[in-house]
Amino acid sequence: MSATTTTSNRITLRRAADRGIADHGWLKSAHSFSFAGYSDPEHVHYESLRVINDDNVAPGGGFPTHPHKNFEIFSYVLEGSLEHKDTLGNGSVVTAGGVQFMSTGSGVSHSEFNPSVEDAVHFLQIWLIPDQNDVTPRYQTLAAADLDKRGKLALILSPDGAQGSIRVQQDARVYAANLEGDEQIEYHAEPDRKLWLQVASGSVSLNGEQLKQGDGAALNGGPVKLDNGQNADLLLFDLAPIA
Repeated sequence: MSATTTTSNRITLRRAADRGIADHGWLKSAHSFSFAGYSDPEHVHYESLRVINDDNVAPGGGFPTHPHKNFEIFSYVLEGSLEHKDTLGNGSVVTAGGVQFMSTGSGVSHSEFNPSVEDAVHFLQIWLIPDQNDVTPRYQTLAAADLDKRGKLALILSPDGAQGSIRVQQDARVYAANLEGDEQIEYHAEPDRKLWLQVASGSVSLNGEQLKQGDGAALNGGPVKLDNGQNADLLLFDLAPIA
């Protein structure tokens, strides 16, 4: 199968099996876009969406303190717990279903570790390109209990912090959803918007196209129908086009 497949219903697929793979022992990661040692000129970014890494970190493993600048970075935890510390003085542990977010702006250093000595942590690490550089860095979390995503879209990131979401330095809205069985979600984006759906786990039908865990799908604005979910945990990105 080619790295991307364009279907008849305006969807361009990025199948899980076509992602870049990295195995560092303590970290196993699948890259939807070019990252670190994985380079794919056809998949560098999708509008402001620069990184989707599907990360599994072994018990006690993690990323030592390292710097970032001018990226909007969030982690969506699927299984286990993820511990964060940074040079702004923040520290937290986010568990399954939760979100942690850093606007790295003018610069911040942080570490991310699996605090468990028994269980791996599975999460999506996602980077967005900001629409303004060198802003004041900040950090925020959302717990699973804060997100009403059973059979519906829960807004987790937005430019204005609407509906209790985290404010992101970009014209982007990111939604999370859980979908099962007969549940359906309909969403309509303006024609000039760009959409990306990432299947974090399970499976789902997007406008009639069946997607499985790890699959991504890009499509232009317009109507979106999500149904036929089987333990589906999803992220939907509604993005402004960028030059």
